[in-house]
Amino acid sequence: MTDAASIAIEPERVALKEWAVLVEAMARGNFIAMIRKGGIRENRAGFDVRHDRFLLYPTYFHEKRNELAERFHSTLEAAHAHRPPEGMIELRYVANVAAVWLVTDLEQLRAIDHEHGLTWGAVESRFRYRDEPRVHVVAVRVAKLPAVVTIPEVRRYTGCVSWVKLDEDVDVDGARPVMDDESFAGRLAKLESALGPIS
Repeated sequence: MTDAASIAIEPERVALKEWAVLVEAMARGNFIAMIRKGGIRENRAGFDVRHDRFLLYPTYFHEKRNELAERFHSTLEAAHAHRPPEGMIELRYVANVAAVWLVTDLEQLRAIDHEHGLTWGAVESRFRYRDEPRVHVVAVRVAKLPAVVTIPEVRRYTGCVSWVKLDEDVDVDGARPVMDDESFAGRLAKLESALGPIS
């Protein structure tokens, strides 16, 4: 029998872009859900959850204070204090997808107000973007990497896209969840209660 503890976790190369302030909030366990629609450079189908695990790629250029939930306004400056030198990316966290909901009823999203980091106006704007009334709600379990990984931000990573395939593997072995099992299960159950069973 193979000892589970001896099985190395495969490295990761896929990353999902998210506002740095929201990455830090998820890392503190403030919420577990992301509301996604898709960037302007993505295909007409918009955002899709293509991966069960991904690195969190913090972004600093498209953050909008007026779309950030007020409870996180005070953390915006602190998140920017971690900003790496120009032309570099610092990766601190990996996320495992726990559940995905495609939500087509805007009112359902009111019940999960404290499980994401956006204002209601931002949620509504994303929901109606491109005249396609829907969003994905993605519940993730975030884990902290054993050490910060700093890599160059090459040109093809930039722009308004969600997913990035990095040029090099990132070792995620030894990453530790930022939230204990019981707490995470409780947060996930609240989302399931509001949005429906996990498929």
